[in-house]
Amino acid sequence: MEGRTILFETLLIDFMFLLIPFIGYFIFFDAKNYPHLNLIFSIMATISVIGCLSLPIHLQSGFIFDLRYISFIIIALYWGYKNALIPYFALNLYRFLIGGDGIIQSFLFSTVILIAASLCSKKFLSFDTKYRIPFAGLISFLTMVFYLFTLSFQTPLDHEFWMLAINATGTHFIMMIIMVSMIERLIANMRAQKLIMQSDRFQVISELSASVAHEIRNPLTTTHGFLQLLSQSESIPSKEKNYVAYSLQELKRAEKIVSDFLAFSKPQYENMADSDLKEETEYAKNILIPYANMHNVDIQIHFHNSLHRSFDKSQIQQCFINLYKNGIEAMKEKGGKLEIEVSEQKRSIILKIKDSGTGMAEEQISTLGKPYYSTKKQGTGLGMVMVYNAIHKAGGTVKVESKKGRGTTFIIEFPV
Repeated sequence: MEGRTILFETLLIDFMFLLIPFIGYFIFFDAKNYPHLNLIFSIMATISVIGCLSLPIHLQSGFIFDLRYISFIIIALYWGYKNALIPYFALNLYRFLIGGDGIIQSFLFSTVILIAASLCSKKFLSFDTKYRIPFAGLISFLTMVFYLFTLSFQTPLDHEFWMLAINATGTHFIMMIIMVSMIERLIANMRAQKLIMQSDRFQVISELSASVAHEIRNPLTTTHGFLQLLSQSESIPSKEKNYVAYSLQELKRAEKIVSDFLAFSKPQYENMADSDLKEETEYAKNILIPYANMHNVDIQIHFHNSLHRSFDKSQIQQCFINLYKNGIEAMKEKGGKLEIEVSEQKRSIILKIKDSGTGMAEEQISTLGKPYYSTKKQGTGLGMVMVYNAIHKAGGTVKVESKKGRGTTFIIEFPV
């Protein structure tokens, strides 16, 4: 009875160690945008691993048992082998310092788990939440089965071994289910928080654009008209006509900014049409073919979609034009290929726009869709705000995958 109490207390303490990344997140990082959050989670998971190793269950055979591999597997599944290397080295180094039997077995076992969990990472991340949770539980269960299989060659198959087998497999399965459920809830909350903040931002921009843009457009139009008349006057010297030309050029840029502002205030239901997005993607391509040819960019469209839904045709077309244009401009120097793929996945239309341009860092990706942020020298960032706003109004989501020097992929999903 006393042994079971000690076992339960040890497992409870280990579970508290497993909660360290979550406690750390909610205390220090909640509602904040950190570009290296994956690395921070890896470091906190390493603390969990060391904590579990510090208070293990000692077996009569000389081996020790704990929940160290749960944090280790979670990091490998969610963030791949690169982030899992930190707890991997910490685990083996600390296990070596502890000493006792099973050091070599622990090293070999953790190496196999690192490779296996990292290989499963891509498949794991492709699942929905309802499949991720049991999948992670199954991996944890199989991990313990493999551990017990290797242990059976070095310890007698007595009552202690079979009690360990029952407790280890059951505990790891249940604990993994609990931890992954918490992580998925955390991810869902972060996404919901981001959507709420984005929705509020778009609402403010729409209201401001509607009230300000109309007031600015009228004097701009008047000024533009008088400057055009001046540019045609014969009484003005050619040198001063150059100044007028520069003024007209800047006025056109100002009018473009005002037009972008006005696009935000337009309701989504002005020009609704049922579409599979084929016409809209082709329209944007045809508009930008001359611009793409100027920069040696080949636009390719791959269409594999049979789903339809209602869109504001003009806004979606403008959205695609902005995204295509950004992709072309990212390949200005060397040229390249702009690939547009429209496909269906379950009950969603998936649009991927991929370029082979300069790419972006994580910090740049996190600021996309914010007013007045642009990766271009003379850009205002309002084009991307218009893109995010149009997709948000249509009930879609935007995901950006990019690496410096390797290009950028925009993944847009519209649920049907």
